[in-house]
Amino acid sequence: METKWLEDFVSLAETRSFSRSAQLRHVTQPAFSRRIQALEAWAGTDLVDRSSYPTRLTPAGETLYAQSLEMLQALQSTRAMLRGHASAGQDVIEFAVPHTLAFTFFPAWVSRLRENFGPIKSRLIAMNVHDAAMRLVEGSCDVLIAYHHTTQPLQLDPDRYEMVTLGQETLAPYCKAGADGEPLFLLPGRPGHPLPYLAYAPGAYLGRVADLLIKQAGTAIHLDRVYETDMAEGLKVMALEGHGIAFLPHSAVAKELRAGKLARAVPPEMPPLEVAMDVRAYRDRPSPRRVPKATAQALWDFLAGGGAASAVWPG
Repeated sequence: METKWLEDFVSLAETRSFSRSAQLRHVTQPAFSRRIQALEAWAGTDLVDRSSYPTRLTPAGETLYAQSLEMLQALQSTRAMLRGHASAGQDVIEFAVPHTLAFTFFPAWVSRLRENFGPIKSRLIAMNVHDAAMRLVEGSCDVLIAYHHTTQPLQLDPDRYEMVTLGQETLAPYCKAGADGEPLFLLPGRPGHPLPYLAYAPGAYLGRVADLLIKQAGTAIHLDRVYETDMAEGLKVMALEGHGIAFLPHSAVAKELRAGKLARAVPPEMPPLEVAMDVRAYRDRPSPRRVPKATAQALWDFLAGGGAASAVWPG
């Protein structure tokens, strides 16, 4: 039995909705349902009455719900005590950051932060967007930094989490530049001759934004998906080798554009084919049960008080 199954079950007991709980737990509804079923298999009995709507717990489910709250609270208290033993790390701010931002945004942002806020000790936890968000939900980081686009918002409850916008990033198509500085590939391609497409792996946040951009283009885009990875840096390396077109954040390719190694894969007669995204910071709202570190609180006060604008990286 996994702790996250109990957290899923508590969410379901409180929302009475599989779909809503799946959103709050940042998983697909089928995956969420499988985890509830796994908990029922472990318990050896039905916990949810699936014959009613909205969802209702069985008597066994009501018993487990009460016990789950106690167990999860005990685990949280134990973790807090264990963290208290690590007092030497109380001045270190832990950031959960998706891989792309960890490579492109975070180093420059911290440099500007030190100039405007002062010295800062930080620990970077780099992972995919879903896992980074789960770090925040589980209380395993002080600050989450992530992209935000209106069509792909993180499902974080504003009553529990605070947010500050740190800046903006632009996603657009790039490819290797030839000796003359011109792109080796130019969109939109043709039906019989699609252009090689270096794509994000299914489920990647930037992949979903890129897919939306392609669908909303004013003309049909013809691409042949020849390579996939979930990291923008991996796509950039492939683009630099001339393997195709990749949709990349501007901050990831700024140096290569200045050096003439990459070029926009969009001809002048086409619309720009780009989308702007926010870069946002999130944290738990302080409460008697969730008291932030003093250093993390000082940083948040600085960002929320207008310091975010002075600390924004030169994207």
